[in-house]
Amino acid sequence: MKRTAGMRALIFVWCCIGLLSVPDAKAQTVSRQQSHGREYWKQIQKNHYAIPTGEEVFPLVHELSGYLGSPDPELRDDLAYSILATWIVRQKQLTPEELVALVEEWQGNLRDGIGEAGTNSVLKRSFSALCLELLAERDLKEPFLGETRYRKLLDEALLYLREECDLRGFDAKMGWIHATAHTADLLAALAANPLFKKQDQGRVLEAIAQRLATANEIFAYGEQDRLAAVAAVMIVRNDFDNEQWNSWVTKLDKDDSSVWKDIPPKVPALVRFENDSYFLRAAVAQISLRANTPSSTEAQKAVLAALRER
Repeated sequence: MKRTAGMRALIFVWCCIGLLSVPDAKAQTVSRQQSHGREYWKQIQKNHYAIPTGEEVFPLVHELSGYLGSPDPELRDDLAYSILATWIVRQKQLTPEELVALVEEWQGNLRDGIGEAGTNSVLKRSFSALCLELLAERDLKEPFLGETRYRKLLDEALLYLREECDLRGFDAKMGWIHATAHTADLLAALAANPLFKKQDQGRVLEAIAQRLATANEIFAYGEQDRLAAVAAVMIVRNDFDNEQWNSWVTKLDKDDSSVWKDIPPKVPALVRFENDSYFLRAAVAQISLRANTPSSTEAQKAVLAALRER
């Protein structure tokens, strides 16, 4: 077939496109070399979390982020989380731009597989929430979020607390799962932020009440205590709304009283009653661990009054 000048030009373009689409072997090799093994991370721990010579911290952080969904508790918790915690909070290794990128990545992970229960997908969601707590803690010391990002993170944390269906606390093989506790830790850090508003208190209390009411199991791994810590952080704030807290505790107690209308009590109502009771007891302890203020004294009295009648 005779090829015209136009056809020859078109073939040349196709060939160029084909060459561009062929994976670069050198780039693939570099990518593979950047995947470090377990011993590499252990050595970082042994070396007091120092950044290895010749390495840049953010690519290593991004690689560690990939372990947050691992069913291997050593990789996920002992190594990835502990190294991230050290580099982000204690050593302050990352720039504000890098921290923002992590917020966006881990925030997105909260929706990955949401609605599933009994699968490994919860690990990435739960440990992303825990790592977001690190970023919220860093923001308390060196603000980088800004109000818009802060409010989005608060919204996503509250939504995740309500919608997570996998409430397992600990697994003999996978170790800690603990989605409720990890989300509570994130909310506690966010509630300590100056950007947390008085009107946010009601939203947080509503989300806590809903989580306790819909758990369908009695939390057995300290989840009520971690949720109570969120309330205690709000209670010691200068703008704490005692009236709203008292109304919330009264309503919680009143809603729970229906459990005794049935003899024997129905299991869902009894589970809710027990979770709420453990939460209220934990709230007394958590409040007492913090600075004593007129608001905290009044808040504690409201809880004790409810507990006396339970």
